[in-house]
Amino acid sequence: MIGIDRDPGAIDEARRRGRLARAENVEFAVADAEDVEYARFAPDLVVAHLCMSDAIVERAGRALAPGQVLAFVAFHADQWRETGRRSRFAYDEDQMIVLLDRAGFQAECLEVDREELRFASVEEGLAAAIGLAERWRADGRWVRYLKFLEEGGRTLTRAHLVVKARRR
Repeated sequence: MIGIDRDPGAIDEARRRGRLARAENVEFAVADAEDVEYARFAPDLVVAHLCMSDAIVERAGRALAPGQVLAFVAFHADQWRETGRRSRFAYDEDQMIVLLDRAGFQAECLEVDREELRFASVEEGLAAAIGLAERWRADGRWVRYLKFLEEGGRTLTRAHLVVKARRR
């Protein structure tokens, strides 16, 4: 198994945990999943979690042999929909099917894991999103979410696209 992340600290932590778990046949590399060619790792399987882009699917398509699997959890288009701003890393089902097909994959499982939190008050809505406030302030989502709450909105949606696709 080869784990990659562009954050050296995350790789150091993965190595530490691997040693503690006495994991064998595990390697870690500081690399950007959108830039590195996976073929250099000769993978039998590519897995990604909440880090998904067209580039990742395309690289997996070039690296995996027919019959091998790409599995991932990506942000769904409904993720944090209350902010009025869709993440560039979010996909809806139709977009993902087109992307997978273009990269040579057939979806075997494609489902949405959605949870809509509901709040009785603005304060509850703010408390649920407090961990996101700094990032949302930086990209303008926080103001939109506040407006949503002030206008009577009382939800916050978490939505992920769960996919298993096989290389044709």
